[in-house]
Amino acid sequence: MRWRDIPVGVRRYIIYHTIISPLLITWYMLPAYMLMTGYSILEIGLLFTVINILSVPLTYFIGKLFDRVAIRHGLILIDALDSVENVLYGLSYSFLGPLMISLGLLVGKISRVFYPLYQAAEKLLYPKDRLEEVYAWHMRLPLLSEAISFIVLGYIFGVLFPKPIHYAIGFIAIGGSSIFTVTYLVKYLPRLDVGERIGDVFTFRFDREFRAILAIEALEILALYLAPEIVLINYMMIDLKMSFFQIMLVVALSTLASLPATHLSERIHPRHRFKVISLYFVLRTLWALIMFLIPNFYAILAANIMAEFGNTLSLPFYRSWIFSKIPSDKASSILAGVSSFERIIGLIAPLTAGLLATLHPTLPYLTSLILFLATIPILLQLEKK
Repeated sequence: MRWRDIPVGVRRYIIYHTIISPLLITWYMLPAYMLMTGYSILEIGLLFTVINILSVPLTYFIGKLFDRVAIRHGLILIDALDSVENVLYGLSYSFLGPLMISLGLLVGKISRVFYPLYQAAEKLLYPKDRLEEVYAWHMRLPLLSEAISFIVLGYIFGVLFPKPIHYAIGFIAIGGSSIFTVTYLVKYLPRLDVGERIGDVFTFRFDREFRAILAIEALEILALYLAPEIVLINYMMIDLKMSFFQIMLVVALSTLASLPATHLSERIHPRHRFKVISLYFVLRTLWALIMFLIPNFYAILAANIMAEFGNTLSLPFYRSWIFSKIPSDKASSILAGVSSFERIIGLIAPLTAGLLATLHPTLPYLTSLILFLATIPILLQLEKK
């Protein structure tokens, strides 16, 4: 599918994700910043878990308003909250450090309540008959943007300006960039709410296949939450004595290597969906095995390349599989429910990951290995059906 064949509204939405992809580097900057300023992996995990627990009542009451929030307004709110979150991280360097970081994490939790709106927007915008092809573009451009920017920003914060104060300035600068992303959303993103805000009763079949989706989601969420970015950063920076630039090289080169998967996914027939999804979980299993056993930069790079390639290749098929089970008019509600399920699972995952990494820096990957192995029989049964 050529770029010009994609509807204008969809292209604008993909460009929006291409613009905001570089800002995701803060997900890696924050743990690195905290490790540099004296936090241990266990303390980081504990703080993240405390914030998770404290945020439960707040996110619950905000979530009650979820279906009343227009999708475009929700996306604007996400960018505004992410801006506040990053500014608070920046202020933590010189003013009430632990409190500012805690407030930033709490604001981030509120922002993530609205993340299912991204999938709801895609459900409404993307043409159903060419969903896999559109998703290939949805992955391709943001991934390229992320890879290039992560190398550049990784070099800036890992080599040129590697001190905590530089990270603080970076957080504030990234927070300020939301002025441009919000402007883009207001000016260019089409209205999305007419087709979604329908109050009619609908029938939804909670069948065996959808239960399998939830089981796979649960296992994958657990596996990834128990080996999050903080584990990788702690492992590479503290145990292997590598720089932030090397961490970003792993992330960026893995992203670049996954770009061919966006082209390959367009050439795979949807009837092979379960084979592709199963391949992803096999590659994730190998990723966890290598990360657990081999303390080497090139092994870490190879493992992450495999995992990202599999993730990118399978995502269009995985999304189309989920969307085929969800009514359009209730997309945001059901996806929000799945997101709530994810938040419940991830409630104490940071502390658990921190405890495992304190016992041994790669122990979280062993746990992930076991969980990923558990997904394979489920997918094999679905493939037989």
